[in-house]
Amino acid sequence: MATDCTSVRLRHVFVWCAIASHFILVTACNSAYQDAIDEFCLTKFKLDMEALDSHYWCSWDNTIQTYRELTNCTFMIALKMNCFWPNWPVEEFFVGIHRKYFQNCSLTGRLPEDPPKHILGPFIVVPILVTLLMTSLVVWRSKHSEGIV
Repeated sequence: MATDCTSVRLRHVFVWCAIASHFILVTACNSAYQDAIDEFCLTKFKLDMEALDSHYWCSWDNTIQTYRELTNCTFMIALKMNCFWPNWPVEEFFVGIHRKYFQNCSLTGRLPEDPPKHILGPFIVVPILVTLLMTSLVVWRSKHSEGIV
């Protein structure tokens, strides 16, 4: 009976140690990992983006290599620190990157703009003309309806 109590206690101790080690690992990955990616990854990314004219920040062809290096940097630091990747700090990190550098970019990489007037004009004028034509046809038919059954 004493060995059963001892084995139960050992299991409890093992479970609590496992929980505590995960808690310590997660806590360390939150603060230390954030500091590391800010120091190593963000610094290089800022330098690379400042070297590129801000008009080209929305061009995927011009920023893909820099963005890929940033992603790889966050992954490699997580790997060295035994942190999960992606994790909550890296998600917040990339949201901050997008808010600062890519907030005015559309999903296609081009800034949204109106089409040229020679293309936009017919899409505006044709429905207006069709509406006026149909209205005048209805009015004309209502005045000349005596021969229709």
